Amino acid sequence: MSDEWNWENKQQPASDEETKQPEVQKMQKNDIDEPEQPVEQEATENSEEKQETYHWVNPEYQKRQQGTADTQTNSYENNNYRENIGSNGYTGGSYQDYHSNGNSEQKTQTAQEEQNSFTEQRTDNQGQNYTTGQRKYGTYSYQQEYPAKPRKKKSRGTGKKFLVTVGLAVVFGVVAGGVMFGVNTLGRHLTGQDKIPETQIEIPSTETPQTVQQETAETVAGTANQFSVSQVASSCMPSVVSITNASVKTVQDFFGGVQQYPMESSGSGIIVGQNEKELLIATNNHVVTGAKTITVAFNDAAVYEAQIKGNDSDNDLAVIAVDLSKMSQETLNSIRVVTIGDSDALAIGEQVVAIGNALGYGQSVTSGWVSAVNRNMEDSEGNTMGNLIQTDAAINPGNSGGALLNMKGELVGINTAKSMATEVEGMGYAIPVSKAKPILDELMNRETRYKVDENKASYIGVTCMNVDATASQMYGIPTGAFVDSVEEGGPAQRAGIQKGDVIVKFDGMSVSGSKDLIEKLEYYEAGETVEVVISRAENGEYKENTVTVTLGRRSEMKQSVEK
Repeated sequence: MSDEWNWENKQQPASDEETKQPEVQKMQKNDIDEPEQPVEQEATENSEEKQETYHWVNPEYQKRQQGTADTQTNSYENNNYRENIGSNGYTGGSYQDYHSNGNSEQKTQTAQEEQNSFTEQRTDNQGQNYTTGQRKYGTYSYQQEYPAKPRKKKSRGTGKKFLVTVGLAVVFGVVAGGVMFGVNTLGRHLTGQDKIPETQIEIPSTETPQTVQQETAETVAGTANQFSVSQVASSCMPSVVSITNASVKTVQDFFGGVQQYPMESSGSGIIVGQNEKELLIATNNHVVTGAKTITVAFNDAAVYEAQIKGNDSDNDLAVIAVDLSKMSQETLNSIRVVTIGDSDALAIGEQVVAIGNALGYGQSVTSGWVSAVNRNMEDSEGNTMGNLIQTDAAINPGNSGGALLNMKGELVGINTAKSMATEVEGMGYAIPVSKAKPILDELMNRETRYKVDENKASYIGVTCMNVDATASQMYGIPTGAFVDSVEEGGPAQRAGIQKGDVIVKFDGMSVSGSKDLIEKLEYYEAGETVEVVISRAENGEYKENTVTVTLGRRSEMKQSVEK
């Protein structure tokens, strides 16, 4: 019997032995996936029957039936039998095994290889290899794979293409714009140009004859380049303000107790300048001293709160400040900064105009003449003020801190007081601007301070007495706060201040007495360090020394409040 698959032509009827063979021996051609192939028959002379039957014959199976096959090599048992389906529809082995004439060992090896190789590689119409698949018989599994069909690219319409193009353009524009914005922002940050500049508010100055065209004879009042009184008033009224001082008055009652009453006083001020944040107003120190709240009324009747920027009690001068950011545009448009003149050029008999808040009724205008220059005057507290301008222009209560103007509309003096007696008439006084200007410049450049909260209030650790004009003249003691006692271990003692010293300046500001020193401390917090100028007697002569004091907390003060 041949070791390979063969076609066998049956001429005799099947024997009994052949009849007993299982159906697997007879594999009909119609069971094969491969298309039918015509089979040539060999004519046999000794054929007993004309009808011939063709079927598959498995030599290995016949060997096993006859007991001659190798029992150890059985690749066709039910559990181990694999059917590999190829492109030719052949089952049970490779197409080469079916048509080749080999020996049994080659068949056995081929069957073993078939167990290890389940798949068949095929080539599609495009020349690409792919795997046909596997089947499972018994414990063997198969997987059939098919080549992926190429996906047809859908053609977009003209509208869709246009929308895609527009979308891409928008995305590109947004990304490019973002990149440029980021680069510009980084560049401005590195160069410091990203800081928002503060809004600069420029208040114009008052008009003078040099800035106004002279058209009528009224413009020239006796001398060239001079205004009339009405023109001076019209030009300078926007630079003069009304000041209201709301304070608390302490009064000792009949039973020895202390009563406090709210009170208000009125005065005037002059707009003399501005900085980046504040409008600066000059006035008299006695107008704002002791104030709990200061309000300012401008030319348009608008009212704003102000803070004391600095004061000089010796010369009765002070500067208050109003926050520009809190002022309306209407008010800013209605005000002017006064033009400073030359008080040293004033001549006796020269005409002047006074503007101020007389008696608290609002701005009023009076006019007069320069009566004298370099006059001395003693105030109600006995302090003497010198080098004053005397005028017969009406200076009434409320005019203090107001403007004294020449006929050019220039500021030449700050009205401060008048001699009040039944027998006196027409004697008012003003601080010359040439004397006031350097003091005002120093006060305008100081830091604006606000009254501190009670829990942050400070103290210096001394009790003081006032030095009035009489004591100053009699004993030669400088004006200031005379130190009567020093707290043991307090801030003043640690700084070297002794009993008998006179505190004449506190943080660059002159001190007129004990009350003035207490009022200044209200604007300083505990822990701040300030310079204090003291005057100490040495060999019968007072000499000034500067000491540095670190202020203590008032709640920790051991002695009574300064007198």
